[in-house]
Amino acid sequence: MESLGDKLRTIREDKGFSYDHVSRETNISSRYLQALEKEDFSAFPGESYLLGFLKNYGEFLGLNQEELLPLYRSIKLREQPVPVEELLRKTSPLPKILIGTAIAILILGLAAGVFFLVRRITAKTENPSMAARTASEYVLNAGTLERRFYPGDSFLVTEGNSTYKFILSGISDAITITTPTGAVMLDLGQEVTINLSNDRQEKLRIIAADFVKNDDQAGALLRLEQDAPVQAAAAEVSQMEIQVLEKEADLVLLSSSGAFPFTLQAVFQGYCLFRYEILFERDRQGRNEQYYQRSEELSITAQNGIRLGISNAHAVKLQVVGAGRTIPFEAGSAGEVVAADLRWVRDDADHYRLVLIRLE
Repeated sequence: MESLGDKLRTIREDKGFSYDHVSRETNISSRYLQALEKEDFSAFPGESYLLGFLKNYGEFLGLNQEELLPLYRSIKLREQPVPVEELLRKTSPLPKILIGTAIAILILGLAAGVFFLVRRITAKTENPSMAARTASEYVLNAGTLERRFYPGDSFLVTEGNSTYKFILSGISDAITITTPTGAVMLDLGQEVTINLSNDRQEKLRIIAADFVKNDDQAGALLRLEQDAPVQAAAAEVSQMEIQVLEKEADLVLLSSSGAFPFTLQAVFQGYCLFRYEILFERDRQGRNEQYYQRSEELSITAQNGIRLGISNAHAVKLQVVGAGRTIPFEAGSAGEVVAADLRWVRDDADHYRLVLIRLE
């Protein structure tokens, strides 16, 4: 039976195609084409990328997809070792007495586990340090406040004739704070800026300086900074503060005195695995992943940023639309697997840039 690599190589040579020619036509790097023909699957960053390249290559050569995938699966099955227990399987059944002993040990183990679990819960209940505490309320009246808050604690911020109340709602994988405009979530070291008044002049910055995930008893160290009135941005900005740029951007697409929603438009030139994740928007969490064919299109609108994963950078044409402008850009070179953030960043002068940052 002809192997997967032999079939690909034979068809390519029969058609008189070189690796460079196939690479130009399919946007697949030559090294990945050679790896498929050599059946060197370790050269690919993951199986999803491998399958995408295999389908694209087979389609270009005019091969039946239902014929290629079984060949690939048969190779994977041959690579899997036979379990040792299958080689050493005994012909005689396990004596009934051993089965009864094993069941008895299992029952005793479960009983012991339940006993110690009950003891642990009881000990926590009796421990004074775990007892319910009275929630505290603090007042920010000196521009800054830094202290440890516990779930249920609150702080008041006064601006003009209005007073705003903020509550630390809980500590899980992130800190949840209930604000007058809704709940926000902060990871360790992250910050959020809240606009206190309708004219968007006054700001309150909240920084999650220290906390232990899923540990209400340890509390969370928060730093509060109340800014003086500043010129408001013309466009609507998400409640989640745009992060300060921590590394040099690979590409700057837009520059503005204030951040605003933008749209990423993608037009696919060939078979491509494309994944994206909306950043810093609580109601749009989760990763989206799909294979796209030639001529298919995708449009994504975001407030703060988008995390991208592309199996082949030249298989998709990208452009950003915002503030009446359309800016085309390239995420990488032909055949390159790309992981990057497209997001707003803020510099020390409170100026905003929409940048593409390549991830490690």
